[in-house]
Amino acid sequence: MSQQQLQIFLDIATEAALDAGSVLKAKFRNLKDIQEKGRPGDLVTEADKAAESVVLKVLKRHLPDHSILAEESGAVGGQNQKYLWAIDPLDGTTNYTHGYPVFGVSIGLIIEGVPQVGVVYNPSRDELYRAAKGLGATCNRLPIQVSQTQELSKSLLVTGFAYDRRETKDNNYAEFCYLTHLTQGVRRGGSASLDLTDVACGRLDGYWERGLSPWDITAGIVILEEAGGKVTAYDRSPLDINSGRILATNGHLHHSLSETLQNIPPVEIVF
Repeated sequence: MSQQQLQIFLDIATEAALDAGSVLKAKFRNLKDIQEKGRPGDLVTEADKAAESVVLKVLKRHLPDHSILAEESGAVGGQNQKYLWAIDPLDGTTNYTHGYPVFGVSIGLIIEGVPQVGVVYNPSRDELYRAAKGLGATCNRLPIQVSQTQELSKSLLVTGFAYDRRETKDNNYAEFCYLTHLTQGVRRGGSASLDLTDVACGRLDGYWERGLSPWDITAGIVILEEAGGKVTAYDRSPLDINSGRILATNGHLHHSLSETLQNIPPVEIVF
C-alpha cells in the first residue's frame, strides 16, 4: 500500500470523524433517548446512531466497495474484504450520557488484517489524532510521541472494565488494585480510544484492558504505534484484534507490565 493511498484514506477518515464530532457536540447534554443494549450499563443513544450515520455516509460516498464494521450497525458496506473500517461513533457513551466530557469518535482501517489508518477525534477538547502506517502520528496536525518513563514505579497507567465485570471472576479488579499499589496511579477514562491516544501523546505510560471490540481499538493502535509505542496481547504475543484484550505501552514498560499482568491472581467479588 503506497503512502499516497494511505494519505487519501486518512483524509477521508478525518472528514468522517470531524462530521461525527459535530453531531456529538450538538447533542451533548441534550439527549432525549437513552437505551440499554441488553447488558447492564451498555448504553446507546440517539447521538451514537446519528454520529454513526454520518460516518457511514462519508465512507460510502468515497469508498463504496470497502467493508465496514460499525458498533451500532454491525457489518455493512461493500464486499471488498481487503479493506475493513472499524467504527465507534461514540466511544465513551456512558460518560456522554452523564455529561462527563470524556468521549470520542474512533475510525480505523484494517488492510489485509493489519490496522493501518486511524483517526480519533475528542470533541470536548477539540483534539484530532491522526496516523497511518509510515506517516507518523499527530494531534491537531503536530507530531506526538510516547513518554520515556522506564519504570513501573514511576508510571501512570490507564485501564477499563468490561460490561460483564459483574458476572465473571476475570473482571480486571485484581489487576487494577495491584497496579494502583505498584505505580504512581491507574486512571479509568471510560473511552478505550482516548486511553490509547493519551498513551500515544505521552500523558500516560501504559494501558491494558479486556472485553474490547475491534472498533474500540483499531484507530488507537495505529496512532500509538506511529507515536513510538508498542501494542500486543497481555503475554507480548502479536495482538489478535478480535481477542478483546490489549496491552499498550510506551515500549519501555512493556515487558514489566506484561509480566506483572500475567502473575496477578484474580479476586472474587461477592455481592
